[in-house]
Amino acid sequence: NRTVTSAILIAFIAATLFIFPEWFFCFVVTFLIGMGLYEFFEMVRHKGIFVYRYFGILTGVLLPIIVYLKYGGFIPDLEPFLIVIISLFVFILQFIRKDNSQALSGVAITLLGILYISWFFSFMIKLKYLHNGIYLISFLLLVTKSGDMGAYLIGSALGRHNLIPRISPKKTVEGTIGGFLVSIAVSFLARGLLPRPSVIDLIMLGALLGILSQIGDLSESLIKRDCQVKDTAAYLPGLGGVLDVLDSLLFTTPIFYFYVRMYL
Repeated sequence: NRTVTSAILIAFIAATLFIFPEWFFCFVVTFLIGMGLYEFFEMVRHKGIFVYRYFGILTGVLLPIIVYLKYGGFIPDLEPFLIVIISLFVFILQFIRKDNSQALSGVAITLLGILYISWFFSFMIKLKYLHNGIYLISFLLLVTKSGDMGAYLIGSALGRHNLIPRISPKKTVEGTIGGFLVSIAVSFLARGLLPRPSVIDLIMLGALLGILSQIGDLSESLIKRDCQVKDTAAYLPGLGGVLDVLDSLLFTTPIFYFYVRMYL
């Protein structure tokens, strides 16, 4: 199931990047963000914490749309303004709510979901609009997801020492190191996708993306462990939910964007 689902996803992502128009890419990113937010807020509700989930999902999907319209030249840069307005209205919603119980957790977790999932993954659209953006995204996906795969396969075959069992009992030290090394190796193999990278760039990017993908995976595992769920959903056979697929990209995407802007 994992292999078949992954193959279908890879084919769809390739078509989205290289065949379909830019608006469709924005639609896919926005859809994934919306699904990720829905799964996140459902996990939190499963734990019994009140959150403004409809507001969170609605404003969360607005962020990538605003980014797309800005980079497409349709509107000015409203992204920082929107983030401030979202934060403001979360508090106003709490003022309107007659019950003050869980006020802090409701406000904080709603904003966390919007920033952690929507804002971070919206950098995927910003990458798309950079020079040779399609190839930059391809590099990011290859290095990040190869590290994921390497960690899973090496951990399954050679894993003996648990990494942080209270967060993810199946993750091992051997798998983590293996995934990190695979990310660096794939960074060199995929160097043709980057504009004139140096050896230092390839090592730095492989190491950064390798570490951040593992942190992203562990971060989502921490949330799932606290909410007492195994997967965020069951839409993708063998993989779980949308957030289970996006987790390793949520930190690598913005950091990769900033690295490209500063050094490449």
